[in-house]
Amino acid sequence: MSNIPSTVLDQLELQSIELPSWAFGNSGTRFKVFATPGTPRDPYEKIADAAQVHAYTALAPTVALHIPWDKVDSYDDLRKHAEDQGVALGTINSNTFQDDDYKFGALTHEDAAVRQKAIDHHFECIDIMHATGSRDLKIWLAEGSNYPGQADLRGRQDRLHESLATIYARLGDEDRLVLEYKFFEPAFYHTDVPDWGTSYAQVAALGDKAMVCLDTGHHAPGTNIEFIVMQLLRLGKLGSFDFNSRFYADDDLIVGAADPFQLFRIIFEVIRGGGFNHPDVAFMLDQCHNVEDKIPGQIRSVLNVQEMTARALLVDTDALRAAQVSGDVLEANRIFMDAFYTDVRPVDAGGVTARGLGVHELQQVVDELAFVDESVAQQIEAARPRRRPIAVGRRHRGS
Repeated sequence: MSNIPSTVLDQLELQSIELPSWAFGNSGTRFKVFATPGTPRDPYEKIADAAQVHAYTALAPTVALHIPWDKVDSYDDLRKHAEDQGVALGTINSNTFQDDDYKFGALTHEDAAVRQKAIDHHFECIDIMHATGSRDLKIWLAEGSNYPGQADLRGRQDRLHESLATIYARLGDEDRLVLEYKFFEPAFYHTDVPDWGTSYAQVAALGDKAMVCLDTGHHAPGTNIEFIVMQLLRLGKLGSFDFNSRFYADDDLIVGAADPFQLFRIIFEVIRGGGFNHPDVAFMLDQCHNVEDKIPGQIRSVLNVQEMTARALLVDTDALRAAQVSGDVLEANRIFMDAFYTDVRPVDAGGVTARGLGVHELQQVVDELAFVDESVAQQIEAARPRRRPIAVGRRHRGS
């Protein structure tokens, strides 16, 4: 156990992690969606729940929306509601995977009318961005094929570029398009944006306002994700993260739950590449809390990111570089592992933990927050009687 140096605390003070609105809705698998008492019934209540996370951690000042799940009559009103709750509206996520017209593709479809319908949806999302004060339009495409010969792979890439270029041309001067990739699912033979290289090739052809979104759960087992992080930062095309954990496929579990060392390695490369606390590299969660309580689950998630960030900031980079240059393999690895194994949770009264939460240990914060007191949970449940829960479902998760 050790104290966190003030230089590290100063950097942690600036960290922010965007929350996904859909994390607060009911979700599940293709087998079952389990309802949770007090589940938000509309986007306003989802934002109110997200604001609880920020109130207790000061780490989550923005909330991402998903369209059409978060459609409302007045986005000006929703924006004011968020501000009244102490948060802002963030990334706008499009959805082209729940319409029968998109069975064989949306932006890649053979039929120009279907492609235009998908493009028009993204135009709507851009209009929403301007109403909410959001900067980023995030696109994840559940498009591909299941069998060899089913689709013209080259033609689909050409159509994808044409569709993305049309959407990109609609962006405002301060807007960005971030293109997410996923190596499989729901398509099984090929996916139109399966990897970082495809996403990079597509956004590089669009221009400076197009970036790659890296979802930590969207890679084949054994993938060296931190290498991809390094490369995208080196190329100046890493626009955002979707943080979560996976054991098998795109599980969307609490970030850091499956492999905290991987999260540490990823964040180390973010810091090494100049992406930490950089306005052009957004940190966001993309998770579904199928069986655990949602607000405490999000609280634990942002604290897990903060904890691994603190550890990554403790790497003695000068000593590490000296060991690397001299070829001292064991010393380099020892320096790296020492930082990972440092327990940064306990902080004495001279420091700060979860930004404004006093001297609690970080992990105790999760268990002892006032929010998880039964009376608080009961107040939320009582305020939402006869709820008609927002069922996020299990969308073979993308954005």
